Amino acid sequence: MSQPAEPASSLQRALRLLRIVAAGDAAGMRLKDIASAAGCGQPSAHRALRDLMTEGFVEQVAGGKRYRPALDFFVLAARAGQAGGLRELARPALLRLSATLSDTVFLLVRNGYDAVCLDRIEGPFPIRSFTGDIGGKVPLGLGQGSLAMLAHLPEAEREAVIRFNMPRLLDRGFLDEAALRGALDRAREQGWVNLNTGLIPGMAGVAVPVCDADGRAVAALSVGTLLERLRDDRLANVVGILKAEAEALGARLNPFDMALRYPSRSLSAIAG
Repeated sequence: MSQPAEPASSLQRALRLLRIVAAGDAAGMRLKDIASAAGCGQPSAHRALRDLMTEGFVEQVAGGKRYRPALDFFVLAARAGQAGGLRELARPALLRLSATLSDTVFLLVRNGYDAVCLDRIEGPFPIRSFTGDIGGKVPLGLGQGSLAMLAHLPEAEREAVIRFNMPRLLDRGFLDEAALRGALDRAREQGWVNLNTGLIPGMAGVAVPVCDADGRAVAALSVGTLLERLRDDRLANVVGILKAEAEALGARLNPFDMALRYPSRSLSAIAG
């Protein structure tokens, strides 16, 4: 018995639209232009785009008039080893860091209220981390890389994230809002984050933000290791090495890299 044609047709249409959106303008594409390029009507294109948005592969640009690939699209590509942009740019730095430090190194980016692991180089020591493998997510504020990014966001945006994420952080074992704000103050003052709070027993980590030309944290380089490998006598050297790589990477960032251009998810509205 032959299978119904409609599910396959819908899948093909969605994939065709995803290719069109991925190849489109960095600022996003209008619905009518997507439909025209796909050779289908706007209602059909709209239904397929809604399915792609539900799955996290497409997002609407602020204002809802244009569509572009979402971060999950690039995370999937990263898992398949086909990602370009930030991940490709940062890969040599991660390899150098892992070889130099003999520890596990992470590249994190921000996605709305979350931090996402975009890449990871495994070190020789078995560790546990908040984000886990590539594509893992945690609320901004949990873990050293996440804290480094949150601390270096504009104040209004940072406050909106804190208000939204505080219940989520409490559910994950964070102490309280005062502890979070204290950690963020220290991160801004010293330019890096060191965690050995015991949230993951025996583990410690240090991270620095990767900032764009405007000084805004768009990513973080993070090291996860055993607690005894991040004592004060080694910490300063690890921080120095991380900072040097983060500064070099930040100077080479492409401001149009889609991995850096995720939706704000109405942060300004929450802040207001």
